[in-house]
Amino acid sequence: MNDLVRQHTALGETDLEWLHLLVSEWQLLSDLSFADLVLWVPTRDGSRYVSVAQMRPNTGPTSYHDDMVGHLVPRGRRPLLDAALDEGRIVREGDPEWREEVPVRVESIPVRREGRVLGVIARNTNLLTVRTPSRLELTYLQSASDLAQMIAAGSFPFLGQQVDMDASPRVGDGLIRLDAEGIVQYASPNALSAYHRLGLASDLVGHHLGQITADLAPSRGPVDEALVKLASGYAPRETEVEGNGGVIQLRAIPLKPKGARIGSLVLLRDVTELRRRERELITKDATIREIHHRVKNNLQTVAALLRLQARRMDSQRGREALNEAVRRVGSIAIVHETLSQTLDERVEFDEIADRVIAMVAEISPGKVDCRRTGRFGVLDAEVATPLSMVLTEVLQNALEHAFPAGERGSVEVAAVRGDRPGDPQARGRLLITIQDDGCGLPEGFDPQRTGNLGLQIVRTLVEGELGGGFDMLPVAEPGHGTRVVLDIPVSAQK
Repeated sequence: MNDLVRQHTALGETDLEWLHLLVSEWQLLSDLSFADLVLWVPTRDGSRYVSVAQMRPNTGPTSYHDDMVGHLVPRGRRPLLDAALDEGRIVREGDPEWREEVPVRVESIPVRREGRVLGVIARNTNLLTVRTPSRLELTYLQSASDLAQMIAAGSFPFLGQQVDMDASPRVGDGLIRLDAEGIVQYASPNALSAYHRLGLASDLVGHHLGQITADLAPSRGPVDEALVKLASGYAPRETEVEGNGGVIQLRAIPLKPKGARIGSLVLLRDVTELRRRERELITKDATIREIHHRVKNNLQTVAALLRLQARRMDSQRGREALNEAVRRVGSIAIVHETLSQTLDERVEFDEIADRVIAMVAEISPGKVDCRRTGRFGVLDAEVATPLSMVLTEVLQNALEHAFPAGERGSVEVAAVRGDRPGDPQARGRLLITIQDDGCGLPEGFDPQRTGNLGLQIVRTLVEGELGGGFDMLPVAEPGHGTRVVLDIPVSAQK
């Protein structure tokens, strides 16, 4: 709609925002009218109309099988549009049109904002299945007529009250029509069933909806008075009411077709099962986070015990082996600590990588500069856990073997996520390079066959668990550093 309005019309940004607000609400008018809606806006030179939005009803058959958005029609071809635009009134004159052997009643509703008519809504009703209307259908049509008059007067939609139509109750979910005093004039079967779910034992018609709703909801002091007003439809509001084990969602829409409130529409939906499932999911999420928290605590306990055991050992090699184990356990604990703070099984790995780098850098404090460049992004837990161990092992190996006799140097961890220039196969992959400026690899070293326990762990995790590739090669001339390259598949989310 933005492109069509800006390309063909003279409407400003505030006018466009009003049209967006209207379109976000007009499913209500379409369903109450049992009719298709098409929004026509005059072009910049006034010679034509352009259709910028379309809505089909959920309550009846459509009269337009084709998409009308983007169509241009010259002024004069559709007299009802001209009359509604020029005179600023709802136009219903004329006989039904025949479209593909289907009779269609056409009406035009001017869209007004601050005294100006911005465009016209063409309301098209398929008359093929017309029959004697029921009480429900008569209530729908009367409510649609009131809303149409409010649109023509510029009092609907309600400014500052934009709702999420995906989450808000719809006409078919349940509808109640109130008079100006908040007394129920009509309640649809679905609406009555929803109130029975709250514990209502009687009918709704003839009773004050706000008072009944407040009586059914648990007593909460001053909130009850606000609930009485909200359910009485004095202002456009949404709320949820819970009682007797049931939950209903209410949306109040004041009806002011001639400026003064003549009553209200209350749309409602029984969301009891939806809220129950949400609570189950919240409980499940809390349980999962608690499990990650306890696993992290247990791993930290294991690391502390290994550290204590290392201090009591006389063998230098034994102490080093236990300290390596402490760092391996610690890298896994970092992942579980991060998972305990999220709502899903995904983590921002950059924070984990920084903590792993800081933990391993304690091997040579102040002598080797370890840093990270690039972004790992968000990773699934099943990728983050083995990757943290791989990063720990590679960094640990670099600090222990690349800088003998406490030499100074640097290690850089570079991560590239997603597409890489010149490499169309990189989509959905993570390339990690760990490079040092140390003494380099020994002559004849084969990273796929030789190496200590740490490199064996890296190969197993990268190739077996992560399904990626691992390589270790010298930087430029032999003896001037080592580069480790990890290429692993990851999900598309960054």
